[in-house]
Amino acid sequence: MRLALVALFLLPVCLSHGQDTERWRLQYFYDVDKVTFHISDLKFPSPQRGIAVGAIVGENNIKPMSAITSDGGAHWTLTPLKEPGQSLFFLNDSLGWMVTSKGLWQTEESGRSWRKLKAPSGILRVHFVDPDHGWAVGLRKQVFETTNGGAAWVKLTFPDEVKANPDYTQFNWIEFANKEIGMIGGSSTPPRRTRQRFPDWMDPQTASLRRAWPQMGILVDTRNGGKTWKPSIASLFGQITTTKLSPEGWGLGLIEFSDTFDWPSEVMFINWKGGGQKRTYREKDRRVTDVAIAAPKGPVYLAGIEHFGPLQTLPIPRKVKIMRSYDAVAWTEMPVDYRAVARRVILASAGGDNLWVATDTGMILKLMK
Repeated sequence: MRLALVALFLLPVCLSHGQDTERWRLQYFYDVDKVTFHISDLKFPSPQRGIAVGAIVGENNIKPMSAITSDGGAHWTLTPLKEPGQSLFFLNDSLGWMVTSKGLWQTEESGRSWRKLKAPSGILRVHFVDPDHGWAVGLRKQVFETTNGGAAWVKLTFPDEVKANPDYTQFNWIEFANKEIGMIGGSSTPPRRTRQRFPDWMDPQTASLRRAWPQMGILVDTRNGGKTWKPSIASLFGQITTTKLSPEGWGLGLIEFSDTFDWPSEVMFINWKGGGQKRTYREKDRRVTDVAIAAPKGPVYLAGIEHFGPLQTLPIPRKVKIMRSYDAVAWTEMPVDYRAVARRVILASAGGDNLWVATDTGMILKLMK
């Protein structure tokens, strides 16, 4: 693909008044001894309604749980789930879908109640362009399509064009810029021949000496609303874990690396209209775990944690770090509540200045003046 020469012409400067006073303030924290609210996903389909899903994890049990707000996060209500939520997609502030480890659920009441749908096993994410038409992606190189809101699914055949072992191949994200332009991303990661006896964080010296191995990155795009899909592959040292697309013709893609690579993560600026990509952010002391586009023309946000030492994936939570850019070139680190720590951070945008982040340690923060 041709490299995008300059991002500025696609993401014009849109400085706002009073930006120096903005900071990320803690709105909610599940602070209970010996248990953690592990938030897996957060969505705000409107500035008032927000839903976080995951599970409350204790020493001997796991309780599927969600947190719901109808006043922009000023108050949150814990609502039990039947299964731990893994990912969310909302079409509007009431109609949404939740992927769990055991299936797919639908809500028509902003997450206050859910009904289970028949769905293929192993799906990781769904995306809908209207109440009926949507797709599901997941394990074993599988992509499915529905035309009745998820009541029935048809397996698509284009993944067969990707010559990779299904046992080690998955599609883990799907994103649309509009009803016509969409992308699916995944990877194929065969196991290494030498088995690890312990996790990297238990044997950091050995992990730091282990060479990084490239893996197959898979990108699939449609330009006609999913009527046809075109896959392409590339050799990557990391995994493309998420992509956000703007209808203006550009987007951001996040690549996360393993402990054996020199960098924890990097963010790519994508010119999906003209073709090409260019690195826009990479720092050795910041591990980015999510990206967001606040409005069709920006600004854009990166969320993650501080990083130090030879390992990327320690089980110990670290300070949350959030960066913002108005041109996808220069990045400014924003003030974040000092109590916010995490291993992974999730961004949620309801458009404009309505942004929140959730952590896998049970915290939800909002961008406020």
